[in-house]
Amino acid sequence: MESALPDLTHMPNLVPSAFRPTDTAPLAAPIRATHPPRILLLHGSLRARSFSRLLNEEAARVLTALGAEPRIFDPTGLPQPDTAPADHPKVAELRAAAEWSEGMVWCSPERHGSMTSILKSQIDWMPLKLGAVRPTQGKTLAVMQVSGGSQSFNTVGQLRILGRWMRMLTIPNQSSVPKAFLEFDDNDRMKPSPLYNRMVDVMEELVKFTWLTRDLSPHLTDRYSERVETAEELSARVNQKQT
Repeated sequence: MESALPDLTHMPNLVPSAFRPTDTAPLAAPIRATHPPRILLLHGSLRARSFSRLLNEEAARVLTALGAEPRIFDPTGLPQPDTAPADHPKVAELRAAAEWSEGMVWCSPERHGSMTSILKSQIDWMPLKLGAVRPTQGKTLAVMQVSGGSQSFNTVGQLRILGRWMRMLTIPNQSSVPKAFLEFDDNDRMKPSPLYNRMVDVMEELVKFTWLTRDLSPHLTDRYSERVETAEELSARVNQKQT
C-alpha cells in the first residue's frame, strides 16, 4: 500500500509534486496479461553458418516449449547507424520488433575480445526514446555469446552494460559457449552438454522474469527525475499561457 506523504520541509531539493512514496499495491496484485511472453532474439553474425544465430535458434525452440513466443530478427541488410533514415525497411522492422517484444535475447560472437559490430548496430538503431515511448525500458534481457576459442565472458559483460544503458532488466544467468564449432552437429543442432543445459537455464529464467515483470514495467520504471521534468514542462506551459 502507498505510504502517507512524509514531511519534506527538511529536504528542500525534493520537488513535492513529483515525489511519491513507494506504492506496493501494484507489486502485490498486478493485473496479469495471459498471452505468451513475446521474446525478440538478436544475433551478431551474417555468416551462412553463424553460431550465434544457431544458438538463438536453439534458444527459440526452448522458448516455444516454455510457452513463450520467440521472434528472431535477421540483421542482413540492416544499414550502419546514421547511414540511412529511420524509415529504412530493415530499421523499421527492427524497431517494430523491439516495440512488440516484452523481453530480448542478445547473442554475439566474441571478436577481438568484444561483441561484433553487427550486434552493436542493431542495438544502436534502437532509440532510448521514440516519441513518448522508450522501446526497451523495463523489458527483460538475457545475454549469450559464442567463441571460437576458449571460455570467455568479455562479450556477455559488455552486453550487460548495454542492457543497463537501454534501461532493461537483465536477468542474473547468462550463457557463454566456447569452441562453438564443436557444439553443433551436421544438422546445425546443438549437441547435448552442460553448455546446452546452461542455455536452457537462461531461457527458463528469462521466461520467468518476463512473466513476473512485464505487467509491472510501467510501475517499476516510473522515475522521480522524469516526473520532475514533466512537472517543469507543465509549469512552463501554464506560465506561458498566463503571460
